[in-house]
Amino acid sequence: MYDAGRLVVGFDLDMTLVDSRQGIVDCMQRVLEARGVTATEDELWPLIGAPLLDNLALFLPDDQVHGAAADYRAAYLLHAIEVTVLLPGARDLVDAIHEAGGTVLVVSAKNPTAVQAVLEHVGIVPDVVVGNLFAHDKAGPLREHGATAYVGDHRGDMQAARAAGVRGIGVATGPIDPDGLREAGADIVVDELAELIPRLDELSAGATAAH
Repeated sequence: MYDAGRLVVGFDLDMTLVDSRQGIVDCMQRVLEARGVTATEDELWPLIGAPLLDNLALFLPDDQVHGAAADYRAAYLLHAIEVTVLLPGARDLVDAIHEAGGTVLVVSAKNPTAVQAVLEHVGIVPDVVVGNLFAHDKAGPLREHGATAYVGDHRGDMQAARAAGVRGIGVATGPIDPDGLREAGADIVVDELAELIPRLDELSAGATAAH
């Protein structure tokens, strides 16, 4: 057994809790096409989860990046929220953590307004929400709130877990395959979040990491 009071699980948002692929790709294509740039879904898919400014800078000159980011954020709230859906097991896992007396954090690279809009749309109610952070920068709120594990689909999420000194849980629902997540430092890798419901003890304080 585990101390439920020491079960504090952080989650990434995009492609971890929610399938946001369609909305992200559509909005990226919208702002790039407005600037005369074409990007395919295959080009954009591997970028999901990384910071918006970094992704736009791959396609646009520096002087266009911030304007494109503002347009993207506006388009996202108008067009992407409604096509975003929960990934399998997300609601059940969050509910299981809460029912066990644990705490749920969402720490995302997405801007806070969009994070809140997505969570409200899909009906997930975490205890703490933090946005605008990627990779090791996520470690601050994870440490601050006493996280015992961090769940994500991206290499940057495993970097966050390592920087925070917590267990890194990789879920292979995003652009990074299981081997890539393990190479990035994941202690546990699952195909979908439902697999973690009977394994809450492994997400709690004091559990032994399983490389």
